[in-house]
Amino acid sequence: MNYRQCMIQNLDIKEMAAAERPRERLESFSAENLSDLELLMVLLGSGGKSRPVRSIAQDLLDLLDRKQTVSRDDIDKIDGIGLAKSCVISAALELGRRQNRSARRQIITPADLYPLIRHYAGRPQEQFLAAILNGAHEVLSINVVSVGTVSRTLVHPREVFADAIASRASAVIVAHNHPSGNLNPSQEDLEITVRLKKAGDLLGIRLLDHLVFSEEGYVSLLETNQF
Repeated sequence: MNYRQCMIQNLDIKEMAAAERPRERLESFSAENLSDLELLMVLLGSGGKSRPVRSIAQDLLDLLDRKQTVSRDDIDKIDGIGLAKSCVISAALELGRRQNRSARRQIITPADLYPLIRHYAGRPQEQFLAAILNGAHEVLSINVVSVGTVSRTLVHPREVFADAIASRASAVIVAHNHPSGNLNPSQEDLEITVRLKKAGDLLGIRLLDHLVFSEEGYVSLLETNQF
C-alpha cells in the first residue's frame, strides 16, 4: 500500500487536500489513474447521514470482490446507500458488463492480461484471481477466488476451477498481487501453482500461467521457467 492510499482510507473527503479528492483527481488526470475505491467514491458522490462516503465505498468494494454478479438487493443492504445511489451503482455495473461482453479480450501473452488485473495491485491484502478463458483464449470473466492477509492467501483448487467448470472454459490463468511490491514468487506460490496445474489436468481445463503482480509490473511463472 502506498502513502496516498493510507490517506484515502483514513480521511473523509472533506478532510483531504483538494488535489487528493477523487473527483478532483479525475478532473486532473484520468479514470485509469484512480483506484477502484476512488472510482466508487466518485460514483457515490457523498456519504449518508451516519457514514462517510469512503466507508460506504469500501463496503461496496468488498461486496464486488466477494460476488461476481451483484444485484440491486445486495447494494441496498449496505448501510448509507439510498435509492438514488443504488440506482447509479447498478446502472454503472450493468453498463460495464455490457461493454465487457461486447469486446472480449484475447489473451496471447501475460502482457495481455496484466492491464485487466492491475487495478487489484493496490489492495492492502493479497487477492488471488482466476481469469477464465474460452477455446480462443478470450476472457470470459476474471474472478476473485480468495482474499488473504498482507503477505499470504489460502487457495483451494475447487474455488479456482468452480467458475471455469460452470462456464465450460478451456483454460485458466491465475494471478495474485503482492502488496509489498516484491514480485519474487514465494515457495508457497510455486507449490500452489503445481497443485492447481495437476487439478486442471484432471479436469481438462489447462492452467496456462500464474502471474505475481504489483502496480509496477508483473512476473510470469511461465516466462521465467518456474511453471
